[in-house]
Amino acid sequence: MTHTKMLIIGSGPAGLTAAIYAARAMITPMIVAGGQPGGQLTITTDVENYPGFADPVQGPELMEEMRKQAIRYGTHYEEDIVTEIDTQVRPFKAKLMSDKVITADTVIISTGAQAKWLGLASEDKYKGFGVSACATCDGFFYRNKGVAVVGGGNTAVEEALFLTNFASKVYLFHRRDTLRAEQLLQERLFAHEKIVFMPDMVTEEILGQETPFGVNGIRMRNTKTGEISDYAVDGVFIAIGHKPNTDIFRDHLDMDDEGYIKVSKGTVNSSVPGIYAPGDVSDKIYRQAVTAAGMGCMAALDAARYLETL
Repeated sequence: MTHTKMLIIGSGPAGLTAAIYAARAMITPMIVAGGQPGGQLTITTDVENYPGFADPVQGPELMEEMRKQAIRYGTHYEEDIVTEIDTQVRPFKAKLMSDKVITADTVIISTGAQAKWLGLASEDKYKGFGVSACATCDGFFYRNKGVAVVGGGNTAVEEALFLTNFASKVYLFHRRDTLRAEQLLQERLFAHEKIVFMPDMVTEEILGQETPFGVNGIRMRNTKTGEISDYAVDGVFIAIGHKPNTDIFRDHLDMDDEGYIKVSKGTVNSSVPGIYAPGDVSDKIYRQAVTAAGMGCMAALDAARYLETL
């Protein structure tokens, strides 16, 4: 059994930023990296919107630099996975996949969220090379190009509208004949000259090329006629929702119906004093590396103040 003043679960931008701030405050935090060390940025190629980099930086490179910075100031970094947590005892108790047990005075949950995918082999093949789940992150790469958005809710419509700032044409494919998005968003979508709504369509395959490697089309099937059609696009954005990685915290913390951890307004404080939830575990709106990092800073500062009261 190991004890730490601050246990950080997850090693994406939120967790590593929290570690940097805590380590510099001489707290000596412990990070348990999780199943995807570095978070979603490790499957991202060019990152152009993270402050401080005049030239694009590779997602894995950015996260490795954050990890080195956290360790440099004294963070203990465990390549392991938290499988259980007890929030009813003080100090809090976490069990790892390796059967290690860690007790902690404070816990920062930064396990992030994952985009929901279609589950196609071709989709997985071209992730980061024309297939994306974040228009805000990657839309800039599709200036004057054709793109496709797959989905029918608010996120899909918002992504399609955002992409019109760059793309020359935006297909919105939805498996049903009507959208699930709010009426106001639908009105904006149908009024936009760049957007073509394609109802009753499901994705059969993402089409691509080997040289240069990347997407060059999408194959769709009409759910009513069975007809197969190919559409020439340079990018495909999957917008069928996100799932926060919070399953092990269910029944321990207050969450909404989608599994996002509830935090007090203007903070990252969870329903249990001493436990904080920065980044995509609580943020369903922005979902950006820079906002996650900022929330990680908030978590570390608030946790440090809480430690002073013990």
